[in-house]
This record gives sequence, C-alpha cells and structure tokens, in this order.
Amino acid sequence: MVNWYVYSLIALLLLGGQRFLYKVAAERHCSSGITTAVFMLTVTCLSGAMLLWSGDQVLAVPTLFLLSFGNSSSFALATIANIESLKYLPAGISFPLTRLSLVVVVFAAVLMFDEQFTLSHWCGLVLACAVVVVTALDIRGKSRMTRPDRIGFLYIAVCILCGSMAAITSKLAAVMTSKAAFMFLSYAMGTLFSLAIEKKWGDFKQTNNMATTLVLGITMGALNFLGFFAFLTALEVGPLSTIAVITGMHFVVAIVLSVAIYRERLSTMRCLAIIGTILTVIVLGS
Repeated sequence: MVNWYVYSLIALLLLGGQRFLYKVAAERHCSSGITTAVFMLTVTCLSGAMLLWSGDQVLAVPTLFLLSFGNSSSFALATIANIESLKYLPAGISFPLTRLSLVVVVFAAVLMFDEQFTLSHWCGLVLACAVVVVTALDIRGKSRMTRPDRIGFLYIAVCILCGSMAAITSKLAAVMTSKAAFMFLSYAMGTLFSLAIEKKWGDFKQTNNMATTLVLGITMGALNFLGFFAFLTALEVGPLSTIAVITGMHFVVAIVLSVAIYRERLSTMRCLAIIGTILTVIVLGS
C-alpha cells in the first residue's frame, strides 16, 4: 500500500526547493518563459524515459490528452506568473499569497470527489490558511500600493487561478491515466506553451545570462520531476484536499532558503508561519 502521507512530505520538500529556484531566477533577471520552457523540457525528457522504462499501458487516450492540455496550460501560466510576481514583490509575500489556491482546491475536492472532512482535516486547513495570512501580513506597513505592487498582485491572482486548475487536473490524471504518460504529455505541451508565451510577451534578447537560465531550468526540472511524481503517487490513493494542503506548504521551504541565502528579513510573523506549517503537516498526518 502506498503511504500517501510520506509521498506528500517528499513532494513538499522537493517542490519547495524548486520554488526557491523561482526566486533565484527572478534575482538573476532570467527570462521567465525560457526558464520555464527549459524546466518543462527537462521533465518531459525524464518522464519520457520513465514511460519507456516502465512499459505502462496507456489507456483512455482522449482523456489523457484533455487532462494533459488543461494541466500543462494552467501550470505553465502559473509558473511564469509566479516568477514574474517575484520581480515585484518579496518572496515572503508572493509565495504565501499564491497558496490561496488551496482554498479553491479543497472546495473542489469536496464537491467533485465527495471527500469527507474530519476534525483534524478542518484544523489542518484552518492552520494552513492562518499560515498564509500571517506570512502575508508583511504588507501591513504600506498605506498605499505602488504600481509595482499592483502588477505583482495581478500576477499572483493569475497564479492562484491556474494553480488550482493544475492541482485538480493532477488528481483526475492520477486516478484515470498512466502517471508517466500524463507527465510526459503534460510537460511536452507545457514546454510549447512556455515558448509561445515567451515569444508573445517575453524578451529573447536576454542572452547575457542564458547559461544561468539553462542551469536553473534543468535543476528546476529535476526537482519537479521527482516532486511531481511523488505528488501524483500520493494522489493515486490519498485525498486531494489533504495532500494539496500538505504539499501547498512548500512555499515555507522557499522562504527559509530565501532568508538564508538572500538575507530576506525573518520577522516574528514568518517564524510563526514556519511553526504553523510544521503543525499543519503534523495535524493532517494524524
């Protein structure tokens, strides 16, 4: 029997490391579209190799294509929007606010998958929402938002909407299709979406840091491949609502790394958020 809780924790750590690299890409002024395309191409190659090695039989091909299209388009947009938001807002604000997608995912789990909430689930969700709110209270010192703030929050809104859709399609794919085939097709489509977005709105003249972009993209891809596979494995037998909340806490890993490496301020609020995250994971695993 697959231990979905252990796989959720593995996904939490790996995806947290990947999200921190979004911060690195933003700090190095890497092209969001190209970075995302390289990262998705890396996952495409790794998942394609896994599909050939595993010999999984691909069934329900139309469903596979539909879910892959929905997941890849939404995840590509969410990734690019997340990196762009970090160019306007600190990681301590951007990362927790994007996790408001958890609320959407939880309600979708109840309505679409008939998941039942226990008292510990409700406590875990309340704790998770508290972590998001507490971390985002760093905004409190401003009397008015500047134009960069508004742009950053617009990107966050896009990330919340698209991130919710990506999580829901992942759950459907985990129980209806081959995980390896879904990852391969979804990330192959995502690579094309990322390049199309970059060609439309990006700047291909950013060649001075192309080596950094490639290294970051490949590293993101390796972390995401392992983390997303762990996430899908957990979803195969576990509840979407609980798993989404646990893995959704990965932003705290990114914040801790941002504090350690980029010397971002570690306020009392952020310390409370880290403690709240640990409590959330413990409560949901009980």
